Amino acid sequence: MAKSFEFLFDFGGPNSYLAHKMLPELCARTGAEAVYTPILLGGLFKLTNNQAPLMRYAETPAKRNYEMLEFDRFVKAHSIPFRMNPNFPINSLYLMRGAVAAQHLGCFMPYVEAIMAAMWEKGLNTGDLDVVRKVLEDADLDSAAILAKADDPDVKAELVANTEKAAGRGAFGVPTFFVGPDMYWGKERLGQVEDALTAS
Repeated sequence: MAKSFEFLFDFGGPNSYLAHKMLPELCARTGAEAVYTPILLGGLFKLTNNQAPLMRYAETPAKRNYEMLEFDRFVKAHSIPFRMNPNFPINSLYLMRGAVAAQHLGCFMPYVEAIMAAMWEKGLNTGDLDVVRKVLEDADLDSAAILAKADDPDVKAELVANTEKAAGRGAFGVPTFFVGPDMYWGKERLGQVEDALTAS
C-alpha cells in the first residue's frame, strides 16, 4: 500500500480548493499522507500550451456551462463550503511564493488553510497584500516573516522549479496527483487516486 501521494496545487484554481477539502477523508480512509507541492498555474499553462477553462471553452458555451454544472454538483454532493470569489481571477503568484515560504518557515498547512478559506469560502481579494497580511494575522501566522520570505530569490526559484518539474512529468493543470510515477488529473480522479493508494 502506498503511504504518500503528491498533490500539485495553485490557490488560484477553485478545483484545487475542492480537492484540498476532500483530502482529509481520503487520507483517513487510506492511511496515506498528501504531500502538497505549490506550483504556479499560469506558468504551467504557458509551459504546456494550455488555457483556463473559461478561455478554452469561450467559443463552446455548452461545454463551459456543463463544466459549471458538474462543478456545482460536486460542491453539493460533498457539502463543501464553497463561494465563488467575486474577484476571480486573482493573480496567485505572491500567494504561491508565500506557500513555498511557509514550507521553509514550518507553518505550511496553517498557511494553506488560511489562504484557501480566504479565497474560496470568504471571497476575499487575496490579490491585495494588505488583505493577505490580515488573513495571516487572523490565523495567528507571522505575516511579516512569510511575506518577507516570499521575496527571497531562492523561494522564487523554487516555485519556478516546482512548476517546470510538474510540466516535465506531464502535468498541465491543477489539481494534479501523483501516486508514485502515475499521474491523475482533476478532482474527479480522486477515486482513482484512492484505488491506487489501496492497491496491494
